Amino acid sequence: MSLDVNTLVEFYDSPLGGVVKRVLGAKLSAHWGSCAHLAVASFGFGAPLIEPFRKEAQRTLCLMPAEQGVAPWPAGGKNAAALVDLTMIPLPDGCIDRMVLIHSLETSEEPSALLEEAARVLAPAGRGVIVVPSRRGLWARADGTPFGFGQPFSRAQLRELIGDASLTPVAWGEALFAPPLVARLFPNSAIAMDSIGRVLGWPFAGVHFVGVTKQVARLVPARRADRRRAALSQPRLAVSAHRA
Repeated sequence: MSLDVNTLVEFYDSPLGGVVKRVLGAKLSAHWGSCAHLAVASFGFGAPLIEPFRKEAQRTLCLMPAEQGVAPWPAGGKNAAALVDLTMIPLPDGCIDRMVLIHSLETSEEPSALLEEAARVLAPAGRGVIVVPSRRGLWARADGTPFGFGQPFSRAQLRELIGDASLTPVAWGEALFAPPLVARLFPNSAIAMDSIGRVLGWPFAGVHFVGVTKQVARLVPARRADRRRAALSQPRLAVSAHRA
C-alpha cells in the first residue's frame, strides 16, 4: 500500500516529521560528505533529505512513484521532481553519483526490480543509501507515520534483496531510536536519544540505514587472459601403457 504524496508532505511539515528530517538528514550528510559537482537523486519521497545538497550538487532529482503521486520540488525554484515508474526509471545507465531510497522499497510491489533499476542508474563509483522501516522497530507499528505503511524488513531480508540487485552493502546502521510518541512530544530529547542509541547499540530502532555501492565486474587484463589460454592449449604427454 502506497502513501499519498500529500500525506508525506504534511508529515514532514509537522514537528514529528521535522525530527525525522533532522535525524536522517544528519546521518545522510555524515555518510556522504560533500556532494559538490555530483548528480544526486532520491527515489520515493526523499526531497526533505536531499534538499541540503541542492545548492552544491551539479543536479538534484526527486523521482516519485506513480502510485504515490508527485509534489513540486523545490519550492520557489525550477521543478526537479518527476512522476515515474521506479521499475523503469527514465535515466541512462550510470548517471547518478549519490542516491537515496526512502518511502519506496517497503511499498513497492516489485522491490527487486526497483533495486535493480537503482543499481543500473548508479555510477560505478557512486554511493547509495537505503532507508526502510525495521521489522522489530516501533515506528513500523505506528500508523500515524509514513514508516507504518508497507512491508518492514529485517536485516537478513535486506541483505538478500541488495545482493540480488548487484549492490554491495558497505555500511549498516539504524536510526530513529526514540519511539514516535516521545519524538512527537519531546523533539529535542528524541534527537539526543538517537545519538545515544547509535553509540550504545540500542535495539528496536525505527529504520535501517544501509549504505550501498554498485558491484562492478573485474576485468581480466588481455595479456594475462592470453597467457592462461596458451597454457591450457599446450599438448600434454599421455601416460604410457607400461607406467599405467
